Amino acid sequence: MRNKILVIDQGTTGTRVAVYDETGMPVQGGWAYREHAQIFPRPGWVEHNPLEIWEKTLLCMKEALQRSKTDPKDIVAIGVTNQRETVVVWDPRTGQPLYNAIVWQDRRTAPITDNLRKNYFDVIYRKTGLVPDPYFSGSKIQWLLENVEGLREKVSKGEAVFGTIDTWIIWNLTRGSPNTLTPERGGAHVTDYSNASRTMLFNLHTLSWDSELLELMGKIEENSLPLPRPSSEKEAYGFTGPEVNGVFNGRSIPVTGDAGDQQAALFGQAGFEEGEVKCTYGTGNFILLNTGEKIVSSSNNLLTTVFYGLEERKATYALEGSIFVTGAAIQWLRDGLKIIEVSPEVNPLAESADDTGGLYFVPAFTGLGAPYWDPYARGLIIGITRGTSRRHIARAVIESIAYLTRDVIEAMEKDIGGKIKSLKADGGATKSDVLLQFQSDILGVEVIRPLVAETTSLGAAYLAGLAVGLWGGLEEIRRLWRAERVFKPSMDVERRERLYKGWKAAVNRSLGWAREVPWAYGYS
Repeated sequence: MRNKILVIDQGTTGTRVAVYDETGMPVQGGWAYREHAQIFPRPGWVEHNPLEIWEKTLLCMKEALQRSKTDPKDIVAIGVTNQRETVVVWDPRTGQPLYNAIVWQDRRTAPITDNLRKNYFDVIYRKTGLVPDPYFSGSKIQWLLENVEGLREKVSKGEAVFGTIDTWIIWNLTRGSPNTLTPERGGAHVTDYSNASRTMLFNLHTLSWDSELLELMGKIEENSLPLPRPSSEKEAYGFTGPEVNGVFNGRSIPVTGDAGDQQAALFGQAGFEEGEVKCTYGTGNFILLNTGEKIVSSSNNLLTTVFYGLEERKATYALEGSIFVTGAAIQWLRDGLKIIEVSPEVNPLAESADDTGGLYFVPAFTGLGAPYWDPYARGLIIGITRGTSRRHIARAVIESIAYLTRDVIEAMEKDIGGKIKSLKADGGATKSDVLLQFQSDILGVEVIRPLVAETTSLGAAYLAGLAVGLWGGLEEIRRLWRAERVFKPSMDVERRERLYKGWKAAVNRSLGWAREVPWAYGYS
């Protein structure tokens, strides 16, 4: 039966492909995952190899179809969701990248964004809802234009184009297919409104690239950027081309859904009502609160972003708090300190300690995001005593994830002038009961874990399926959502606030550290 959606979920540490049926459930066996290399050329720099990402995507698509015994003719559409802000530059004639992808975590553009923050903060925030920070794509494109020899000339000749990871994936999927929105680029050179809103170049009010911002960030040529489109494209961004014939047995399948990973996760959580909020626990934590058709400007260092768009020139918006490092800190325990051998070991190790023994861990490996926005903050462990053991460190890492989430939730509550009623949680780290119970305790609200934890992938499936009529609308999708477990707060208020006060003291000690010793982090 032709009723399945294939989703590419391209993340920071790896690529996952999944197949969903018309009930919104993953098809049995219908998934595959491959990690890709993390490249750290200098302190604070983070890169990926775009060709490796595409190769892993091809492998995962093949494996997911084979494992689930899904006939390609049963795939009615493809959805894409992705690590946001990461920038790729490539030659549209050859498909060859002209530099490694600069990852959202990368801090090399801090001097550029310092200048933007000092001189153009108001105009950037008013138009984009973002604060000038190395996190966003625009300064990365400026850095590439200023540091890759001959790149600006290639751009002027049409020999170089830019895109976030969704653009790179969709371009490769549709390469060589004549039925694309931008056939002259070799593949569909497109992005959706949600991803475009993360570049610091996109005007939230007009839902288009902003000429003033393009000029501010290194005189970026609009023609080198992808065409912004709704997140669910009824006309299709394009159809799979000969590059992927081996995956789909020569069939041409429409690519109809696209959203940044965090927006896709809220969509997958059926967070369609104003005030609904979710937190995705992944490499970082990302909290989104639906504000409907209103563009809400934050007074508390949060971001305003596009949630999704189902029609041209129309969008639903959200407030967002972005936390750069959470799950990545667990990977650091595994790979850096070697306190654990595999990531799931952190949970029983943390549970073996009743508390942290006064220890706090601030995972500011690449600075701090919302609500601090300090690219010069660095990680610390404080409160170490002779009695500190690895189980206390493990618990402090787990608790730091919940503390950082509370920082953002408190800022959101100030912006909306009210309290959130519950938090929907998703992502890999939500397998940890100890994390979600502590999260509920430190927030003082219920934390809800959904039946389908991979809501990022599910949201992209919903967007792609809506475009081809697999689901009739948002209400039908809402009826498909189910909770798996609800965590209720059990900590008394006095202890909750005492612990949180200690956390704030630890964060204050981490702020601005790279400014104190700039030579250690590659700053002049």
